[in-house]
Amino acid sequence: MDFILVGIIALLGSGLTFFSGFGLGTLLMPVFAIFFPIDIAIALTAIVHLLNNLFKLTLVGKKANLQTVLRFGLPAIVFAFFGAYTLGKLTYIDPLFSYTIADTIYEITAVKISIAIVLIFFSLFDLIPKLKRLEFDVKYLPWGGALSGFFGGLSGHQGALRTAFLIRAKLSKESFIATGVVIACFIDISRLTIYAKDFLQLGDQLNYPMLIVATSMAFIGAYIGNKFLKKITIHTIQIVVGVLLIVFALLLGIGIL
Repeated sequence: MDFILVGIIALLGSGLTFFSGFGLGTLLMPVFAIFFPIDIAIALTAIVHLLNNLFKLTLVGKKANLQTVLRFGLPAIVFAFFGAYTLGKLTYIDPLFSYTIADTIYEITAVKISIAIVLIFFSLFDLIPKLKRLEFDVKYLPWGGALSGFFGGLSGHQGALRTAFLIRAKLSKESFIATGVVIACFIDISRLTIYAKDFLQLGDQLNYPMLIVATSMAFIGAYIGNKFLKKITIHTIQIVVGVLLIVFALLLGIGIL
């Protein structure tokens, strides 16, 4: 059942991200967090996210706009390091508070509260119409890259900000998708260099079969998204995802997850 849930979410998230600009990390990270500590869940999601984006590069990468990639992507790489470093520091802070319900101890930690706040913030992009239509002038592309990279390193949720900035770059639909994929790869590679120590510490505890299932289904979702889902409306899906993210963030923040 665990593998089925992860596989379905990876398939849907990867398909959605082709036309929304974001989705895979938003959907997959909370599912991984059910089975792993939050920092490991973020790192696992980054692996699937990177492999899926590398696959998408083979489909659309040649249409990326190099100038936009450099203006947005270079600051994103640098600040993704800072975001991942911040995540690592938050992980090792002692629990802020603990409580017991039915003989089960729940802990409220700095990393859980921080990620919960980030999740709630980005869920608003799915729920509030004005934020859905949020756009920034192209002169702010480097700042957008810095913000997107930092939040990408901290929680993996950087696609919404990336889309908000790139949508004004006067790119064709194909170039917009390809440019976003290249930038996402930059951010994933950057943050994974920081996350690597967590995988070394886990060793044999890491669930490689689940990781393989998630990656394989994400590939299938990307292929389907590229071929058949470009015209689908995601308004209802965005609302559902936004609400579920808020619920997950609240449960995470109070230590239930």
